[in-house]
Formats: sequence, C-alpha cells, structure tokens
Amino acid sequence: MAREELQRLTGDNGNGGPCGQGDCPNVYRTSSGSIVVQGDVSDAFTPPPGEGLVEIPEAVLREAIHALGW
Repeated sequence: MAREELQRLTGDNGNGGPCGQGDCPNVYRTSSGSIVVQGDVSDAFTPPPGEGLVEIPEAVLREAIHALGW
C-alpha cells in the first residue's frame, strides 16, 4: 500500500500538528477504515511474527482521535 492511498490524520491535516509536512510520528486511516501508525520502533516486548510495535507521543494519538471526531 502506498502512502498516497492513506488518509493522514495527524501533522498535516490542517490542525496545526507539530510535524506539519514533516515525516515524524503520524496516524493514518486506510480506505477500509483500519488505522496505520508510524512511529519509533519499540522493543517493549517481542510481538508475534508479522507484527511490529511502534511508539508515538500521546499528543499524536489525541490529535488522531480529534481528527476522527471520537
């Protein structure tokens, strides 16, 4: 899936996020309604094969929730 196919919910969505057009932690929505998270790789624990852990600031998650109207 190309990044262009995702709806960016944070940073560059007109809400004045800290990243603007930058490439820092972000939250995206896919066309099927699922969520994709971009962040720093976390080693908090070893996830199952095929899965990964990322860490994002709480403010990024709050911005995504606001953008979704939740």
